[in-house]
Amino acid sequence: MVIKDFLLKQLEREVARSRKALEQMPEGKAEWKPHDKSMPFGYLAELVAIMPSWVAMQVNLDELDIAPADGSKVERQPKTTRADYLKALDDTAAQARKALEGTTDQHLETTWKLKAKGVVVQEDTRHLMIQDTFNHLSHHRGQMTVYLRLMGAKVPALFGPSADDKQF
Repeated sequence: MVIKDFLLKQLEREVARSRKALEQMPEGKAEWKPHDKSMPFGYLAELVAIMPSWVAMQVNLDELDIAPADGSKVERQPKTTRADYLKALDDTAAQARKALEGTTDQHLETTWKLKAKGVVVQEDTRHLMIQDTFNHLSHHRGQMTVYLRLMGAKVPALFGPSADDKQF
């Protein structure tokens, strides 16, 4: 199988799972967190919604500095409703899909770098970095399901049935 085709199929599976989790978001709980050291629910949900955009960056850019020395930050679009998060997921999934469809396996074998303040913190082939992104997405989606449970919302079936969703 062609690497990009494998990654496209994985993207579709991850986006579908993320959609199921985001669809269960209770409205008005963006600031809720289970512990003082935990991230707010809205920030966590935003990560789940926008993480497919990382795939597009890993295909289209040679590197990303997540903490530029000049202190600049990526401007985020505010999200206040479940629909906002779902739209963000649709938009970022479309970006990722377009990037993967337009690339080659040869390009996916080239190096991509993640930096912080100009220092390389992770470096590997693009396809392995994209696989790490999918793993990272799954991790945060798992966190999100714990938050959903603690808030009394339904936990969707993602990798098998849940106590709230017996479908598989």
